[in-house]
Amino acid sequence: MKLPLLLLSTFAFLSAVAAAKSPNIVLIVSDDHGTDALGCYGNPIIKTPALDSLAADGTLFTDANCTTASCSPSRSVILSGLHNHSNGMYGLQHTFHHYQSFDEVESLPVTLSKNGYRTARIGKFHVAPEAVYKFDTVLSAGAANDPKTIGRSPYEMSEESRPVIESDDQRPFFLFYATDDPHRSNAFTADGLPTFDTYPEPNDFGNRDDGYPGINPVVYDPAKVIVPPFLPDTPACRAEIAQYYQSVSRLDEGIGHLIDILKKSGKYDNTLILYISDNGVAFAGAKTTLYEPGMRLPLIVREPGQKKKGRTQDAMISWVDLAPTLLDYAGVDLSESALHGRSFKKGVSGKLKNWDHIFASHTNHEATMYYPMRVIKNRQYKLIFNIAHGLEFPLAKDLLQSPTWVSMQKNGLKLYGKRTPEALLHRPRIELYDLQADPHEVVNLSENPEYAKIRDSMIAQLKEFQADTRDPWGIKWERE
Repeated sequence: MKLPLLLLSTFAFLSAVAAAKSPNIVLIVSDDHGTDALGCYGNPIIKTPALDSLAADGTLFTDANCTTASCSPSRSVILSGLHNHSNGMYGLQHTFHHYQSFDEVESLPVTLSKNGYRTARIGKFHVAPEAVYKFDTVLSAGAANDPKTIGRSPYEMSEESRPVIESDDQRPFFLFYATDDPHRSNAFTADGLPTFDTYPEPNDFGNRDDGYPGINPVVYDPAKVIVPPFLPDTPACRAEIAQYYQSVSRLDEGIGHLIDILKKSGKYDNTLILYISDNGVAFAGAKTTLYEPGMRLPLIVREPGQKKKGRTQDAMISWVDLAPTLLDYAGVDLSESALHGRSFKKGVSGKLKNWDHIFASHTNHEATMYYPMRVIKNRQYKLIFNIAHGLEFPLAKDLLQSPTWVSMQKNGLKLYGKRTPEALLHRPRIELYDLQADPHEVVNLSENPEYAKIRDSMIAQLKEFQADTRDPWGIKWERE
């Protein structure tokens, strides 16, 4: 039966009115940024005034985690609310890697568009297919590891976002603002492949002598930077961290400009703003691993009309929780949701109970880097199932070619941070760590009889998670 035209018009009008009451959403995603390089997370050296101010005006989450410390898979989780082993993006999207999500996945921007939002993206994208992750407006196409794209110029990104923010359209907007900073810089070889080889000079992390529009560069003294415990305290490493800091400060200045545009347009008060990173910093021992430096990341949330400001929230959050949370703010009914996460909306200004464990799932980075890992982490313990433990752990090109790693090998250092290089590259089937007693994940307790019950209980929970999420790698418990 066809509905009368007047009734259809009424439905459309009511839908538009409901959407207008929903908040605007700005999701800021940086590339390879850990909690090690943010003032609001305790670093007294780095200058990040915009993000520090956002945290002071909102809520800082102290135990937020990506599910996979690899760019495309992580972004697919952020934009789908499904673990990468379920959405199909097992590794990187670009060039010959060619991973992409299943056609039947309904992503966050598509769902928001169906529910009255106008959606737009700018900067790095790095997921596929475009039909699955469709945005109404593409302000810049974005490309992986492409120095020519706007993703290194956050002030320009903010300027190009103006039409979306300042539009007279009464529908709320969802802006996906994704920078290339502070990812390592690359050049291209004669055959078109990216290379990160700058030894003995440090990688410049996108910093350049001629600067970027609207940016006042903050330059750091390598002698004064803070070397995280998982990295070696060497001149090469310090020089790279100084460049990394400068890239983060550029990112921060661009975000500050974006927030200024929101405020001057009168949209700030009704805009939900989130700042996250896809994975940890681009050093061996962080990026592509599910050790804490790779997966424990910044999450800053400022909700419209937030009354309790400058809050910290210790609930254990996972990136599969992002899509459900944004949909919850948008007023989308989640009662029949098949997403793997849940909304943490109540925890931005209030309390959350029973948020005391998370799961992580990594499969590939590059197509040639097969090393699937499954993880369960709770308040005290983390268990890692290294499915392909017989293989040497494959370092991504940007980590393998980093002057920090190269100089360690050339100088014969026996320790890379708290671990030996051997321990980083060759891992047992099961790793179990007491994060309270051993926060740097050095002492593997998996074969210690005193921890057998804890190990077995966590393995049982991990198997249940794999069954619930239809993980194809669940069979590896029995077959290998």
